[in-house]
Parts: sequence; C-alpha cells; structure tokens
Amino acid sequence: MTSATDFDPEGPGVQRVLGVVSPYDMALDRELWRWMPEEVTLAFARTPFHPLVVDATMAATIGDDEEIRPTARCLKAISPEAAVYACTSGSFVNGVAGAARISQAISEELDAPAVSTSEALIEALDLLGITRLAVATPYLPELTVRLEDFLAEGGRAVTGCEGLGLDKLIWHVPYRVTADLVRRADSPAAEAVFVACTNLPTFEIIEPLEQELGKPIVTANQVTAWAGLRRLGLSLPGGARLAEASGSLAA
Repeated sequence: MTSATDFDPEGPGVQRVLGVVSPYDMALDRELWRWMPEEVTLAFARTPFHPLVVDATMAATIGDDEEIRPTARCLKAISPEAAVYACTSGSFVNGVAGAARISQAISEELDAPAVSTSEALIEALDLLGITRLAVATPYLPELTVRLEDFLAEGGRAVTGCEGLGLDKLIWHVPYRVTADLVRRADSPAAEAVFVACTNLPTFEIIEPLEQELGKPIVTANQVTAWAGLRRLGLSLPGGARLAEASGSLAA
C-alpha cells in the first residue's frame, strides 16, 4: 500500500516541452524519445494524410507551407519552448531555402525557435568540422539525388552514396541492413557518414559503427534530437561523437 509520504508533494516537476512537427507516416516516435532527458516532453503533431509513396512528390507535399503551418498550430496551446520538423526528405527536397521556410513557418506559428532535420544536419556537421561525407539512405534514387544536391548547396562534398530503393515501410528495416548500408557507403575519403530518414531506425547502431569505422555516424533522428535539445540549452545524452562534441561545447 502506498502511503501519502511516498511521493514528492512538490512533484512531478515542470516539464520542458519540445514540439515535434512530423509527416503523417512518422513511425519512430520512440526513437526520438530515447534521446530525451527526463525533464523533456515531446509533443507531436502530424501533417494530414496523403495516399502517396515515399518519393519526391511526397517529400514536397509534406514539406509544403500549407501543410506545415496548420500542423504546427496544433501545438500552440501547450507553448513549446522550441520545436523541430522531424523529416529529412521534406526539409531537403526544396533546397536550403526550403528547409529555412519550414523552420520559419513553425517558429512563426509557435513563437518559439524551430529547426528542421536537414538544417540540424548542417549544424551538426559544422560542429564536428565535417566537409566530406558519405550518405546512406533508404530512399528511391530520385530522392537520394535531391539530398546530395542539398548537401552540395550546404557546402558539403558527398564522397559516396548508397540507397535501399524503398518507397514505403522504411521503419521495418532491421539494424543489420542499415549497418551494411553504412559500410557500403563509407570510404577513406569520407570524414563521416550520414544516415538519412527519420523513419529509419538507427539508435543502437551509431556507437558500434563509429567504433568500427573510426568516424562520426550521424543520423536523421539523432541530429533532430540534438538540435531540438540545443535550443533548450541541453546536450544530447550518450557516447556518440555528436553527443561528446555537444557536451564539450556546453562545458
């Protein structure tokens, strides 16, 4: 039996809210949660459903301002301190300017700082000092090319690229397939490897692959979580290269 003294009467403590605007098919909420400190709550809002496969058309649709603004507005009542747009393809498909429009739209709706996954990637590469990287994606070739274009526009050289050619159910890909994809994409010329798509599970393979390949492995959900926490003045937990660099910066 629980007594009245078994809890903190001043609890549970104020939660810090990070808003998450995501595509309608986002299936990896739990992966973003795994990077969150105890005091941070994620509040998700999804864009409206469209019967589309994962290709450039879908990416442009879910990244459109007419989709983003009303979705972000759904979070307004709980006043997030900051927000992220948790989608790689939706934020890179229209280039650097398109990514900036997305975060600006969310920021204007919520009156809070916001960042998209693709912008978070560039910020993470800046922090790590990465100018040449390999790219591993689950996408169709047409979408992977758009990512390469975005990185080039952001001042990065892509040393190699491998894709799975998927247009649906990306969250079903097992870790072993993604790990092999990263190994194929990597080369001595790459200073790091980026693993695209917030629907591709990567949480448990980052640190082992960093140890194996001897370089940073940055992934879509990882950089999204990192950039969101950064806007709350918090560091990414864990022992991955990005987390270590983030912790050093905070110190």
